[in-house]
Amino acid sequence: MAGSHPYFNLPDFTQPSPPSTPPSLPSPQRCRPSDATKGLLVALLGGGLPAGFVGPFSRMAYQASHFPSLELLICRCLFHLPIALLLKLRGDPLLGPPDVRARACLHALLNVLSIGCAYSAVQVVPAGNAATVRKGSSTMCSALLALCLESQGLSGYDWCGLLGSTLGLIIIVGPGLGTLQEGTTGLYTALGYVLAFLGGLALSLGLLVYRSLDFPSCLPTVAFLFGLVGLVGSVPGLFVLQTPVLPNDPLSWSCVGAVGILALVSFVCVSYAVTKVHPALVCAVLHSEVVVALMLQYYVLYETVAPSDIMGAGVVLGSIAIITAQNLSCEKEGQVEE
Repeated sequence: MAGSHPYFNLPDFTQPSPPSTPPSLPSPQRCRPSDATKGLLVALLGGGLPAGFVGPFSRMAYQASHFPSLELLICRCLFHLPIALLLKLRGDPLLGPPDVRARACLHALLNVLSIGCAYSAVQVVPAGNAATVRKGSSTMCSALLALCLESQGLSGYDWCGLLGSTLGLIIIVGPGLGTLQEGTTGLYTALGYVLAFLGGLALSLGLLVYRSLDFPSCLPTVAFLFGLVGLVGSVPGLFVLQTPVLPNDPLSWSCVGAVGILALVSFVCVSYAVTKVHPALVCAVLHSEVVVALMLQYYVLYETVAPSDIMGAGVVLGSIAIITAQNLSCEKEGQVEE
């Protein structure tokens, strides 16, 4: 009876529209990023870009007040300790479950060694070059370790991106390695490159160990353990190997605070990303740190950037684009096939 009224004929107009709505619903789902894409974007925006500021800021603190690397590591670890409050509020053990506590502490130790080597290298090697060697070694070591220990394969596009990023790093560092000075200066420079390489190796091992951890509150636990293990290992070493410095200028304190905050953000984002995507691809995307460090090296530290550095940075950016685009296209193809 109500349908006979002329005004109630209007809803009949909309009857053809409901069948058209279900086909339009899957379109946002097709564009939804996959876990691999999320991991790569988090590694790029939250891991690589903030980390690119850490090396130049560390060098600025050293140039301003000769801030020792171990003291800088201690200051960075202090920013990780307040995470204990979060674990306490959630009722989780500070050191993690007993069955995985040893691996969690090993992960923290490897990260402390990686950061300590990086901070020591950046004091004798230009910030961009130190970041280049560290990221290059972490990428290749992560790929080899994952293939040997986890038997994880990579696609042809992934290998193309990895090899391209490694080629870009070689272009950046190669000329500098070929012109090392003889004597004490050249020895210290070579030692800086060795420390940067060892830092990348420790980083790749730490990422592999983190992928084996699987328990609730894993991320805050390893972040707190990094600060705890770093303090336990760095405080005695500071008084034995280096001389503590109390800077008086605001520039040094600003650089130290910026290093602590940016490094904490990068640590959390990289730890999250490595659970979503292959660690070698995460390390490859983290090469964006090299580009940021080179830009700050030139515009802020006023250190020379050679044409080979610019060329290598372009190759690195192109490789990152290949890796990211390949993962985006794989998600679309998989959903179309479904």
